[in-house]
Amino acid sequence: MELLPRSPAEFGSARYWDRFFRQRGQRPFEWYGAFPELCPVLHKYIRPRDKVLVVGCGNSELSEQMYDMGMCKDIVNIDINDAVIRQMRERSGSERPKMSYLQMDMLQMDFPDAHFQVVLDKGTLDAVLTDEEEATLAKVDKMFGEVSRVLQVGGRYVCVSLAQAHVLKKAVEYFSQEGWVVRVHQVASSRDKQQFVLPIFVYVMTKFRKIPGSAPQILEICPEEQDKPMRVESAERLVGAVKDRQHYALLCSQLSKTPCKEQVSLDLCDKESGRPRYTLHVVDNPSVKPSRDNHFAIFIIPQGRETEWLFGTEEGRMQLAASAGFRRLVTVALHREQQYEGMAGIQAELSGKVMELAPPGLPAQQQVPFLSVGGDIGVRTVRHCDTSPLSGEYVVEDVKGDGTCYFRRLIFLCNRNVVQSEARLLASVPLPGTPLAVLVVGLGGGSLPLFIHDYFSQAHVAVVEIDPSMLEVATCWFGFSQGDRMQVHVSDGLDYVAKLAAEAPARYDAIMFDVDSKDLTVGMSCPPPAFVEKPFLQKVKTILKPEGVFVLNLVCRDARLKESVLATLREVFPLLYARRIEGEVNEILFCQPSPEGQRDPAELGARARALEGALQQPGLPWDSSYVLADMLQAVKVL
Repeated sequence: MELLPRSPAEFGSARYWDRFFRQRGQRPFEWYGAFPELCPVLHKYIRPRDKVLVVGCGNSELSEQMYDMGMCKDIVNIDINDAVIRQMRERSGSERPKMSYLQMDMLQMDFPDAHFQVVLDKGTLDAVLTDEEEATLAKVDKMFGEVSRVLQVGGRYVCVSLAQAHVLKKAVEYFSQEGWVVRVHQVASSRDKQQFVLPIFVYVMTKFRKIPGSAPQILEICPEEQDKPMRVESAERLVGAVKDRQHYALLCSQLSKTPCKEQVSLDLCDKESGRPRYTLHVVDNPSVKPSRDNHFAIFIIPQGRETEWLFGTEEGRMQLAASAGFRRLVTVALHREQQYEGMAGIQAELSGKVMELAPPGLPAQQQVPFLSVGGDIGVRTVRHCDTSPLSGEYVVEDVKGDGTCYFRRLIFLCNRNVVQSEARLLASVPLPGTPLAVLVVGLGGGSLPLFIHDYFSQAHVAVVEIDPSMLEVATCWFGFSQGDRMQVHVSDGLDYVAKLAAEAPARYDAIMFDVDSKDLTVGMSCPPPAFVEKPFLQKVKTILKPEGVFVLNLVCRDARLKESVLATLREVFPLLYARRIEGEVNEILFCQPSPEGQRDPAELGARARALEGALQQPGLPWDSSYVLADMLQAVKVL
């Protein structure tokens, strides 16, 4: 520990380095990776005939290895510490006649202008830029100025760094504003021999003549697994891309040492577009007894089924891991914007990456199985996608469920794990019914109001939808249509109900809320909080007939918030029956005003359950939306 600085500022202290090299002696000290790791990147930017300046060389073997490998011969090494310079001269001696070592301050170099084709810096910038104090930044500006001065036009400043955010940001902003091309490489590490948990990066700043005016910045990043650079539009995006890779390296290091107490989620993105291609969840299940073959497995979720409870919730994934019998299971969800070449193609693409998430104690050469449901990747066909000013990006898609069932879904991409509307693709036969006046707030794909209209021949349905784009989607893609018994009102549901409460109380047999919330900061994605505030619920009660039922689709993951919503509902509607949807987060709440002579809540539940199986017969659709209509029929008919 005595060889390490007490504070980051000591990295910039000549006294610290003098003490460091005296205590370390002749042993070389390699900051940030050894030559085999750095060689592939350095080889791209250092040519054999280049004149190379290495700043802050220390007693690293990098220059010697570059010389001996024939990468380049004309190398000048400088360091502020005289003791290490003497040591390095003795070590190289006459073996490397074209390479020299000079004691020199890189902030005040004696070299003439445009003297070098390459300035190589391995960890020196990190040692100088220890904080963002004014004096430190001024020192770094002076360093960059000297680097720029001694480089020829077309020359490269090659800087090996851990890429702390403030270091990278300073370098990128300085040189891009000078009109240089900035490219950041991630160095491929040796994994098991890596000295630092954080990955190593190499900044390559190529000097160009500064063009007067506002020339476009050229900023690029090269991930370790590919040579082709990816262009980014700003310094902030470049810093963010590097930070993402650092977080991933830290995550892999943590997962390789200890089981994760909470499920870990991460996205793997497409190299070309940068858009998410796979979403991974790492699930550790300590209840599974360890054996040689149950350490680790990968589970590919079929397309379109990532929203199901078993795959889309923490509890479901934990149950999946237990059922599969593995101590660590990585579930993989496929994204609708991407194309996949079957299970074999996915396995080939993911094999290298998922092994970075392997658990501690995984035996060497252990075969890791890829699992799925039915052995295929499912079927997903995107039928339509668009953007609405109110709802944002949305998509209409057909997906295959269990067996031969196909469903059409509407999904708002701001919350892509929630199915807004779903309709089963099959023929159906209407059922008889009694006269009903129904108000549905929230159209979505139109499945719920369409079901009520088609299956209850006496129902008159008024639908309120705030987003006119959803009416177009429902009409074009879900078979929705208006008529004598079905009218859509494009309006804010809050305003519409308030207006009705003022004009025509007690007019509806049933009122149904199926409204999603766009505010993802609240632990309730359906409905928006304003729809369950007491003053508004009292307006709902005003327009509901005394024997009527108010039905609310509730999606709330925040336990406290959920209890608060239920308490408010009970204040306004004393009779409340909750119906959980198996495999879904949804909970359907049925509320009644409890007029004079009304039977108790237990009977309401009993009446509702009596017809719960009525529509569960071949040829009839059945999903969470249809539960609402079934319960409505139960309340009205029995």
